[in-house]
Amino acid sequence: MPDRDYAGFIQRHAGEVDSHLGRQAEAASRPGPIVMKDGTVLGEHSGIHHFTVGQRKGLGIGHPRPLYVVRLDLGRNAVVVGYKEDVYSRGLIAERLNWIASGIPSDTLRASVKIRARHPEAEATIKMQGDTASVVFDVPQMAVTPGQAAVFYNDDRVLGGGWIRQGLV
Repeated sequence: MPDRDYAGFIQRHAGEVDSHLGRQAEAASRPGPIVMKDGTVLGEHSGIHHFTVGQRKGLGIGHPRPLYVVRLDLGRNAVVVGYKEDVYSRGLIAERLNWIASGIPSDTLRASVKIRARHPEAEATIKMQGDTASVVFDVPQMAVTPGQAAVFYNDDRVLGGGWIRQGLV
């Protein structure tokens, strides 16, 4: 995204209902509720495309404690918020895997894992489960976000990676 305006991109393409992205974009640009993890409605958002998991600023709601985006519920068009400790995940499930270095591992391996470009690598155990991988971090990681890439490393060598399907609580 050259101008880094992700919300603007979604807004500009929201009318493209003839493609899968268009239907998602149209839904993402509608107003909906901002809710606590327990379901308490705190306010309304102008479109979930304005939010990302782990976000703290710009929520537009007052609360005695800082709130963070915990997840985006596309089915309900809701932004789910909670406290900082709610944003941490002990692991993730990765799908659409691509193994580069040594082929598909047979069972379990240790590796460093990056969950986004500017996030430091985190040590983890990766266990193959059919065509997905379960990644369990040694130390829980903040803002494990579905749709982001997870890249597996051994020192400075890329072993492979996949797309984050979900974080593990």
